[in-house]
Amino acid sequence: MMTVTPDDEKTPQARHRLHGFVLHLLGYFVVMVALVPLNYFLSPEDPWFVLPMVGWGSVLALHVAWVMGLFDGLMKR
Repeated sequence: MMTVTPDDEKTPQARHRLHGFVLHLLGYFVVMVALVPLNYFLSPEDPWFVLPMVGWGSVLALHVAWVMGLFDGLMKR
């Protein structure tokens, strides 16, 4: 399991994982900031923005678990 250490002690793999997650999170927020007002301007009676928010949020949660190293035991042979 991956442990939390200061930035200068992180392995290149951990930095790569964290960088990928930050980009994923940034993309999620950018798209959601665009979808929510778009939904309310185009069809305020139907909150369809919740579907991509929950769906993509679930994938983002799995990405967090991977960055934290929760799947490392499953990947080793």
